[in-house]
Amino acid sequence: MNENIKTVILNKIKEYDTIILCRHIRPDGDAVGSSLAMKKVIEASFPCKRVFIDRKDETDQVAFLGSEGALPEEADLNGALVIVLDTGVPKRVSSDNFLKGKELVVIDHHIKEGEFGDFSWVEDHRNSVCEMITEFFFDFKDEFVITKEAAECLYTGIVTDSGRFRFRGTSPKTLNLAAKLLELGVDYERIYAYIDVKDYVDVINDSRLVSHLKMTDSGVAYIIITNQIMSDYNLTQATAYNSTQIIENIKGSLIWLVLIENPDGTFRARIRSRFVEIEPIARNYSGGGHACAAGATIRSADEMERFIRDLDVCHSEFKKNNPQYF
Repeated sequence: MNENIKTVILNKIKEYDTIILCRHIRPDGDAVGSSLAMKKVIEASFPCKRVFIDRKDETDQVAFLGSEGALPEEADLNGALVIVLDTGVPKRVSSDNFLKGKELVVIDHHIKEGEFGDFSWVEDHRNSVCEMITEFFFDFKDEFVITKEAAECLYTGIVTDSGRFRFRGTSPKTLNLAAKLLELGVDYERIYAYIDVKDYVDVINDSRLVSHLKMTDSGVAYIIITNQIMSDYNLTQATAYNSTQIIENIKGSLIWLVLIENPDGTFRARIRSRFVEIEPIARNYSGGGHACAAGATIRSADEMERFIRDLDVCHSEFKKNNPQYF
């Protein structure tokens, strides 16, 4: 099945003169890496094609990968192939025009929430979309030119979404594909130098945010970042969103999260776990994602209380039944 859909996607790329690439809002390394790599590879392989990345937002986190190029004009969508990467949920696509092309392809690795696109290749067991399209490019290596720059985009997406090859979904195939990218000259030291370092002010803010850390009875660790805290610490949405990293190594805490207040008073939850599948809970709160990495939206104080309680119950039951994991 997946071999067939990959052939279909290859033929669609070859068929169209204009290709519009889209990804999810608030892009991460996988979203940027996959879209930028696909742009670079298609342009290198088919110089006569026009390739655009349509996006409403960007991120400084992986800006070192280079420019994403000019935005498409609305007229460019006429008769174009649109490829949505790293999301299978229409409302999360960072584009107002993604439905205006002639045909729509979706490539994603999140748990499927419904049918989306004329053609879709979804594998929710994969650690990243960058892993999927790395495989795609190598499967058709006689058709595609994988430049060093594109390989670095793909490697960045794989290592960031896999938690440096630590998260669930990392497989022998993941490591084999990463090795193939390294053979193309990927400067992994440079990549890690960018993605693992922080500005001085961010290190200071991390230490201040720890003072807001709370723990449930069973050991769920969480930080609530209000708009006031955002203002006091001069945080951006991106730096607040990444604060899950400062509480991920607490012994006995298999679930950790941050709740970040939006301008409208709702809260965006970023949830991570070891071993415990938290995606079903996230889905109950207008969210979803992966088994051990998900997001949710919390709309009131009562809902936040229920949400944290649900995570606490899940955490408690898992620890009771699996004492070997902590």
